Amino acid sequence: MSAPSPVPDYAVRVAEDPADREACFAVRKDVFVAEQKVPADIEYDAHDADAVHVLAVRADGVPLGTGRLLHGAAAAARNGDGDPAVGSLGRLAVTATARGLGVGAALVRAIEDAARARGLTAVDLHAQTHALGFYERLGYQAYGPEFPDAGIPHRAMRRFL
Repeated sequence: MSAPSPVPDYAVRVAEDPADREACFAVRKDVFVAEQKVPADIEYDAHDADAVHVLAVRADGVPLGTGRLLHGAAAAARNGDGDPAVGSLGRLAVTATARGLGVGAALVRAIEDAARARGLTAVDLHAQTHALGFYERLGYQAYGPEFPDAGIPHRAMRRFL
């Protein structure tokens, strides 16, 4: 019986400098555009400029995952009831080699921390239906019907903070 391979050291941080933001966009390009075939012209949008982006990086600097938080009017336009106190978690992506290491959950928690820091009371997201269980384990509850986004089935979910 072989010993389990160690989980690589990684850190999650808010992507504040241009290099971190570029790393976020590179992860999204790999996961959404290349892997899931989401058209690049809808993957990147005007919300990227004002969103809070989070980045998971390995100790050696290799990016492992990303996600973003929309807040204010941008989030209110996306959530189910237009409530400005509800943030919108989106663009959560983990590289294929980092899946199963807890990176996605760490990113979600970092986004929730950023939401709390901005005085938000809940976070909404649009989950790909295959990921519903992942978000449910993190305390999110699905609501409303299934809908397509970029040709992929999704459900709306919310977690109160």
